[in-house]
Amino acid sequence: MSPRARIWTIVAALCAVAVAATLGLVAVTRDEPATVAGDPPPLFLDLGVRDDAEARDLRRASSLFAEGRLDAARSIFDRYRSPEGRIGAAFASWPDTMSALEALPQSSSAVRLHEGIVLAATGAERAARTELEAAARLEPDTPYAVRADDFLHPRFAPGLPLFVPSDPFPAALANRSPSEQIALLAHLRTKSARLHYGSALQRLGMPLSARRVFDDAVRLAPDDPETLTAAALSRFDKDELAAAFSRLGPLTRRFPRAQTVRFHLGLLLVWIGDAAEAKRQLGQARALGPETRLGREAKRFLDRL
Repeated sequence: MSPRARIWTIVAALCAVAVAATLGLVAVTRDEPATVAGDPPPLFLDLGVRDDAEARDLRRASSLFAEGRLDAARSIFDRYRSPEGRIGAAFASWPDTMSALEALPQSSSAVRLHEGIVLAATGAERAARTELEAAARLEPDTPYAVRADDFLHPRFAPGLPLFVPSDPFPAALANRSPSEQIALLAHLRTKSARLHYGSALQRLGMPLSARRVFDDAVRLAPDDPETLTAAALSRFDKDELAAAFSRLGPLTRRFPRAQTVRFHLGLLLVWIGDAAEAKRQLGQARALGPETRLGREAKRFLDRL
């Protein structure tokens, strides 16, 4: 396995994200006639922290779809007129999926992502790129846009690098549901709460909302290496790497003993596939505190690099 491929495997294992090569979108440059054959392409519905009856049904239908039980999945998807329900029903109607998707609102990143997936699976790769670019552009603060960006940038690790707060998760939130935790974090105005809330939003596929929260944390603590690191990391852009690196790199000189700076710089380097420099930065991060939360996370990466 090549060093780059090994890194992607590590990231997938540690961050629990899907590998962008699912559909083999390595070079979306051709424009071939669409053909339909075999099993339907994968479905990527994201319901966040929802735990209402519809969300539970849609998760069940998605599982049935993944098992190849399309009729059973469609019988559940058809109960709902939400975008996720209608997209699921379209996929469960394979091979008539594309016509059903085209009847849905085209201003939706979820719809355009799934149109791109179908087009890629059926060989119309140039058209697939057009749809994926639209998905990434239309609603950029959604997990569907993040997933579309993964397919458009297969040279990078999938998803976005996630900020890891130094403080543990607030104990007061431990026994609450995920939706309750998010709601409570949204109203807490301490630096630590802002960092945990921004990190949670990143994990929910809301990078722009997370950036705003991290910027708010900087206003609360403008000379704190952790808030500045979070704000820098949140600007990671696969089309413009300098947006994050130009902010994070100088912090290593301003805060040479700040573990968070070294750790997250190493994380960014993992994301772009620079294994050697990632190991150097993560090694320095671990040396600054092997038993801290970030020290342990750095070791997890180093053990696999």
